[in-house]
Amino acid sequence: EALSPSPNTTLLSIVAGTNMSTFVQGGFAKVARSMPNTPAQIGKGMTVWCCTDNVEAPEREKKSKSQVFVDDEDFIDMSTSLSGSGPAYLFLLMEAMVDAGVHMGFSRDIATTLVHHTLLGSTLYAMETKEHPVVLRNSVTSPAGTTASALYELENGKLRNVVQNAIWACYRRSLEMGNKDSNVGPGRRPTPPTRPIVILPKGEMDMEDSDEELDTESANSNGEYEFYAPKQPPR
Repeated sequence: EALSPSPNTTLLSIVAGTNMSTFVQGGFAKVARSMPNTPAQIGKGMTVWCCTDNVEAPEREKKSKSQVFVDDEDFIDMSTSLSGSGPAYLFLLMEAMVDAGVHMGFSRDIATTLVHHTLLGSTLYAMETKEHPVVLRNSVTSPAGTTASALYELENGKLRNVVQNAIWACYRRSLEMGNKDSNVGPGRRPTPPTRPIVILPKGEMDMEDSDEELDTESANSNGEYEFYAPKQPPR
């Protein structure tokens, strides 16, 4: 039986990579698309959301520290790579720090407590002071000290690049799931539109009428040449 939602029904989607237009085509007039994260399960999450234009303005104008409304749906895919999947990055860092503590001789319980409160306190400190992370990092780092030695290894291991590349990879995957061009990010260019292929029988190719180079030794098995049609100038 086909789904027939009421015109006043607002569909809330938390599906990564699925555009609002997909649900509108499915019969929902009002759609809100959001990207929460797992800390929302204890009331400490962050949600980024957008909606179709027919959702009432008061709903869009609500202010909250735990949610951000965006007008452009493209920001939902971007937020997936930052706040949506972000907890997984921190859990991996947390795991590595705890394991290092155990390797040095702490019990796992004590190492876990130290790491949990270090990450929590550092985050609250950054939020309270509103200082740039560089300022906060430098305040911990003494010349030729222990922290400087640790940071040297992190930078030498290209931690910054690895983290940024991971976030771009997550963003690209979100675009792919929505059937969008995922060829974005540093060093990448959007995929050019596909140009039509013209097939001519062997012997009927006039190279003076073509802007393309043709390898005359490489006809296909049917004795035909394949080449890309030249772009037509604007009229």
